Amino acid sequence: MLMGDILELNATKYPDKVALITDEGREFTFAELRDRSNRLANALTGLAATGDRIAILAENIVEYVDAYYGVPTANMALVFLNYRLNPHELAWIVNDANAKVLLIERHYLDAMLAVRDQFPKVEHIVVIGDASGLSGVSGYDALTAAASAAPLPRPTEDDIAWQLYTSGTTGRPKGAMLSHRSLITALLNAIIAYDVRQTDSHLYSFPMCHVAGYLITQHHLMGASVVLQRAFEAGKWLEHVEKYGCTTGGLAPTMMNFVLQHPKLDEHDTDTMRSLLYGAAAMPVELLKRAIERFGPVVCSGFGMTELGGNVLYHPKSDHVRATQGEEHLLAACGVPMAFAAVKVVDENMNECPPREVGEIVVKGEQLLKGYWNRAEATEEAFKGGWFHTGDMAWRDEEGFFYIVDRMKDMIITGGENVYSREVEEVIYVHTGVSEAAIIGLPDEVWGERVVAVVAMKQGIGGGDAVSAEIIKICRERLAGYKCPKQVFFIGELPKNVSGKILKRELRDQFAG
Repeated sequence: MLMGDILELNATKYPDKVALITDEGREFTFAELRDRSNRLANALTGLAATGDRIAILAENIVEYVDAYYGVPTANMALVFLNYRLNPHELAWIVNDANAKVLLIERHYLDAMLAVRDQFPKVEHIVVIGDASGLSGVSGYDALTAAASAAPLPRPTEDDIAWQLYTSGTTGRPKGAMLSHRSLITALLNAIIAYDVRQTDSHLYSFPMCHVAGYLITQHHLMGASVVLQRAFEAGKWLEHVEKYGCTTGGLAPTMMNFVLQHPKLDEHDTDTMRSLLYGAAAMPVELLKRAIERFGPVVCSGFGMTELGGNVLYHPKSDHVRATQGEEHLLAACGVPMAFAAVKVVDENMNECPPREVGEIVVKGEQLLKGYWNRAEATEEAFKGGWFHTGDMAWRDEEGFFYIVDRMKDMIITGGENVYSREVEEVIYVHTGVSEAAIIGLPDEVWGERVVAVVAMKQGIGGGDAVSAEIIKICRERLAGYKCPKQVFFIGELPKNVSGKILKRELRDQFAG
């Protein structure tokens, strides 16, 4: 099965069913989306060749959905560009990908043209929006309107469909190549695990330049509708749930926090929401408890990453219900392996760890990336021993539930003892004034590294020495002394990448001095 088949099959079964509703209220049926994506595919064959990379820089708009399906249908690979990066960073990715075409929303054009000399391999720039009066570029609407909606020769399932660059939390991003087979397998895994239904209406709020975009395509594969937020805003999220009767949704922890703190939260009816997925970053247990209390037994989660094309572990609603009925430890779990994924925890010699012993999560399955673009050594290292190495440290219990403890690169070694940042962060969230927290290690002449907390307080609540002492006291009451932060720094907002993961590297750089 190919990515383009998702729209083709549903345009045959449900041609007049609304497949997409944009933030502005525009509606598109499955037949309309199929024709739009085919027109884009045909237009691209006149601009690039089979196997070429097509980059896109845009927010969550219908043209992005066109590209999700249309670029792979043309047997080209869609390169996702994170609009939160600066133009120099974006130019580096475009150039690294050898992109031949750049699809770009009008309001990003001027900034990218200012660094045009940094991505000379791009032969065509296609502007989404008003392209009148512009020279040296094409207009998206004119280009696709002139193209045929007829089907094209079919790619193979092993051809690359999407190329997503890793978030770069530890260095230069790498292009993860996901084939049609990778993506379809990830979608089937998710549909089975999360019980996606044809009658669902999904509210999509993550940036479409993130691998979480598979939430859109998994719902389309089942013939379900998608309501698209151009960019997440908590008030609008609540309005959309109520207005469109959304039954499924997904939020990163930071998004969930904004929703739960919204002053009009209880003025909106969210009872239609039957499945609320959280993910993209670690969810503090205290925040999760608040979410369950407000939305009821509808929350679920999983574990995945860019290179996996989606999730490989899932933590269904039923296990969250168990957690509310006395098995609270399950709130800290991230689930069990999905149907088509092999997942285990191994030590440094690739031996599987016994229950409750910390090791690295490794994965096998057809949904894995085919490799990193032009990074043979990085690909070989990632697949050492025949399994993909996630870089996430975890343990599993006797039931098979996995529990993430840290990224390998974020683990702190102080005085020869390992400190897993998430364990300490969970304790800090016990302080009711804390909005966000990150534990990092800073160089220390005596201990090698010292444990430091960086905290953002809730709106209207200040930091200072007294609050710092309270946080440290809470930690000392619940943790071994070596795990407790020696210092607490207060900051307005923690830096994050597009998926909502806290950029601890930036925090280490900021506070190391």
